[in-house]
Amino acid sequence: MTPSPLRGQARRTFLLTLAATTMLAGCATRPGQVQRPGAVQANKVAVLVPLSGEDGAVGKSIADAARLALFDSGAKNVELTIYDTESGGAASAASRAIRDGNRLILGPLLAEQVRAAAPVAQRARVPVIAFSNDVSAAAAGVYILGFAPSQAVERVVGQAARSGARRFAGLVPSNVYGQRATQALVAAVQRQGGQVVGVETYASAEEARSAARRLNGRSFDAVLLADGGRVAMQIGPAVKSGPRILGTELWAGGPNLGQSARLRGSWYAAPSDARWGQFVQRYQARYGRQPVRIATLGYDSVLLTVRAARNWPVGRRFPEPVLREAEGFAGVDGIFRFDRSNVAQRAFEVRSVTAGGTTVVSPAPSSFN
Repeated sequence: MTPSPLRGQARRTFLLTLAATTMLAGCATRPGQVQRPGAVQANKVAVLVPLSGEDGAVGKSIADAARLALFDSGAKNVELTIYDTESGGAASAASRAIRDGNRLILGPLLAEQVRAAAPVAQRARVPVIAFSNDVSAAAAGVYILGFAPSQAVERVVGQAARSGARRFAGLVPSNVYGQRATQALVAAVQRQGGQVVGVETYASAEEARSAARRLNGRSFDAVLLADGGRVAMQIGPAVKSGPRILGTELWAGGPNLGQSARLRGSWYAAPSDARWGQFVQRYQARYGRQPVRIATLGYDSVLLTVRAARNWPVGRRFPEPVLREAEGFAGVDGIFRFDRSNVAQRAFEVRSVTAGGTTVVSPAPSSFN
């Protein structure tokens, strides 16, 4: 696929807010019009996503959100070029991006793609801000922007512990996500001075219901159901009444969990939805369709780039130290900053499932202070 350039000029305060970009967008070209590139040189930034294959729809949504962020920012000293990681692989896409003069890479999406692209970028001293949520893919010059499951688990376990839960259990899928959720559960419960009384794994919904029945013979105050919302609706009714069911960030943006009576009153941690509605409206107005939930990663990564471009001379290396600003950044999904391990530290809220949707039981922090 032939890369397509987009141009823009940095006008960004330190904190990157969707409200600010929406105000800028109101003064910019209308969605149906085309902005012609000016003569000003720009810092070249590559966006690596799958534009075809199994994850093509997700990749296209992230790429469109990245374009929207550049449009909303009104910037003219940043040029985005989209590269398809399904065309020759992520390492090949990274090589093409660097050969084309890009000094920053946003993406790729999956952990294995990040690991493939990272050595290419590291040799060229080009930072990577990946959309993966796999913290093990972080490395020197490689930053993980996705929502780390461990942070969501820690947040919801902490809330449950503050509400009196001491004995915890887990129902987790027998895959990499389940393994990491289990590790996060054990670590979070230990930090809270509680006890994990048992963790059961499953490979199917039928196995999960059997696993729930085995757990039901034990005494626990809360159980982590570390799977997506649709699976949770199938498994939840098998959990005995009494203990609170806890979920992860996978529950956000899914079906109405309150359709399952057993899930009502469950808690899960997720990024704040305070700015999500505004983002959806902007996205739909420009592209005529609904974005995937993680499309915000594309949007926020470009806002971060525009912020950095204020002090990024054209033709020079990306000013990587800006990524470690202690105060962090604010985007569609709330505040975030990169910790010493190059993983985005995020502020999650805790929501309670109701018959009609959710309510916030503990708001996301507004700062890291």
